[in-house]
Amino acid sequence: QVQLVESGGGLVQAGGSLRLSCAASGHTFNSLAMGWFRQASGKVREIVAAILWSGDDTYYADFVEGRFTISRDDAKNTVYLQMNSLKPEDTAAYYCAAEVTATLPIDRTEYHNWGQGTQVTVSS
Repeated sequence: QVQLVESGGGLVQAGGSLRLSCAASGHTFNSLAMGWFRQASGKVREIVAAILWSGDDTYYADFVEGRFTISRDDAKNTVYLQMNSLKPEDTAAYYCAAEVTATLPIDRTEYHNWGQGTQVTVSS
């Protein structure tokens, strides 16, 4: 079982930036594909970005439009989501997910380990 703890959420004005962090424990970090998902009130949880266990491949949802960057630091067992040019429509709870796999999962059903979430609120 992988334990995941997110941090870095908060309230920011439109156009601002936030960096989310997700610390993992309980499994060899460099065997984990990692993903960031978000869930706005009343909506389905959707993928934001994902990164391969090796860091050699990444995926971004279309709505990211080059504004976000996912990265990982295997020495710190941590994955990051740098979010720039935030928009009010980015307001949501953001969740970190992990899966032991050699592939790059981009669907929420492919992940079986989840953090508790961190709230991001973007004001207009």
